[in-house]
Amino acid sequence: MSERNTVAHFLHDAGLAVWFGGSLMGAVGVNGAAADVDDPRQRARVANAGWTRWTPLNAAAIGAHLVGGALILRANKGRTATQKGVFANTAVKLGLTGGAMAATAYARYLGQKMISAGDVPVAGGTAPTTGTPPEVAKAQKQLKALQWVVPGLTGAVLASSALHEEQQRPTQALTGTLTKLPSMVGTAAAGTIAATKKKVS
Repeated sequence: MSERNTVAHFLHDAGLAVWFGGSLMGAVGVNGAAADVDDPRQRARVANAGWTRWTPLNAAAIGAHLVGGALILRANKGRTATQKGVFANTAVKLGLTGGAMAATAYARYLGQKMISAGDVPVAGGTAPTTGTPPEVAKAQKQLKALQWVVPGLTGAVLASSALHEEQQRPTQALTGTLTKLPSMVGTAAAGTIAATKKKVS
């Protein structure tokens, strides 16, 4: 891989931008616009149609983000191991990404339940009415929370990525490496002593 890792960074950043922006637009635009449809029985269909059209592109964006992230992680494995704070930020970012993926998948599962229910009366994409079947109303209530969880988590991943960029500054990299050096030396020395004692015994 080239030293600049341009393709990897593009896949990582563009995929995350689409994932974050699409989920936020869906919560505000698609789910919100469905409430403007006059016929209550057509509101869910409008919201479901929008999300169904979006799902393949969103899946591709998530895939691009994961591939780009894996390539970047491989290219920076040395810095992750030697620079203080990089490993911790990487672990947090992986956790946030996993949470966002789980929330996205569950939201899609709930959306599929709404699609299977057919043209039932609803107040909006994530808001039931008194005439909404209980199982659909339950799914909508869960989706009402998840529609903000996904952009919240992906936004946090964006923040973690921004921190990674800051950690790549020459002064940050040097300071972080020098700060972690004593603990690395101590760990290596402890390992050598333990191995020596094992041989002697």
